[in-house]
Amino acid sequence: MNESFSDLRNEISKLVGEWEMKLLELPEKTLTDNRNKQNRTIKQILGHLVDSAVNNHHRIVRLQYNNDLEFPDYRQDNDTWVRIQDYQNEDWKDLVTLWKYYNIHLIHVIEKVNPDCLKNTWKDFEGTVETLESVITGYLSHLNLHINEMKELIY
Repeated sequence: MNESFSDLRNEISKLVGEWEMKLLELPEKTLTDNRNKQNRTIKQILGHLVDSAVNNHHRIVRLQYNNDLEFPDYRQDNDTWVRIQDYQNEDWKDLVTLWKYYNIHLIHVIEKVNPDCLKNTWKDFEGTVETLESVITGYLSHLNLHINEMKELIY
């Protein structure tokens, strides 16, 4: 077990635990009507967080058996992902459940990361070099960013 990221894993787990029930209790109008600066509803923001978990999972796994990778970076396409998957019309309970369990799995994957691979790199679509370590630590910041957006739309 890799203890390097125990605080990060605990924080992800805490956020998911706190937000699962809050999200499930929201009225439909709050989920679909209020929009953030990117014109996303809460349903679309949570769908984006599922995409983020999926794509970071992919990076974390691949960077443990490859170094200096160039592979797709969905950030420039994330609105397209949200639109194509039609999160606005996804069953809310299913979406919350998917988000919850994907994060639980991501916590497990982070726990098992080989510390010898933390300096392995990949290039994002802008040519910025990221390490496996920065991918892992950046995930929590990204999660918090979008949870705060949802808070603003709720309260």
